[in-house]
Amino acid sequence: MSLSLYLIKLKVKLFKIGSWTLVSLPESSSSKLPSRGMVMIEGTMNGSFLFQTELEPDGKGSHWFRIDQTTCEAIGAEEGDTIVLAFKLLSEWPEPTVPSDLYEALLVSSEAHTVWLEITPMARWDWIRWIRSTENAETRKGRIKNACNMLSVDKRRPCCFNRNLCTETYVSKNGILLA
Repeated sequence: MSLSLYLIKLKVKLFKIGSWTLVSLPESSSSKLPSRGMVMIEGTMNGSFLFQTELEPDGKGSHWFRIDQTTCEAIGAEEGDTIVLAFKLLSEWPEPTVPSDLYEALLVSSEAHTVWLEITPMARWDWIRWIRSTENAETRKGRIKNACNMLSVDKRRPCCFNRNLCTETYVSKNGILLA
């Protein structure tokens, strides 16, 4: 990979929220992206470690992503360290991992499952983000039921979903990253 192909190159400091190690982009870098919502990227960390990930919105106009422990070890970095990122947008979104409760519900509704298979990976990410954006188990069940109902009538995106909010409830409150 040639670094000259990358849209953005910057230095960022790793930080933690709970047990998660995160990278938060400065607004000046996020402003170069085409969306305040989720985007997919690929690039390098510290010049040689190749990675591909989703940039989750922080709910304040910027983006962040999680770095797992294996990656931290591979790049020789931990909380408080500064790393060098170089990345570009992915032209095609990867398939999301479908949560088991949603997967099981889709299998029960053949109409919803058919539409699920027809929509884009980006749309599937939106449905999953909307469903996971609550900590309340009953709300989640209701969203899965509503998702299947909407998909079964060919609704391809969740309604009333603000794509610019953080949907990872472990590191956010009311759609805003805690950091």
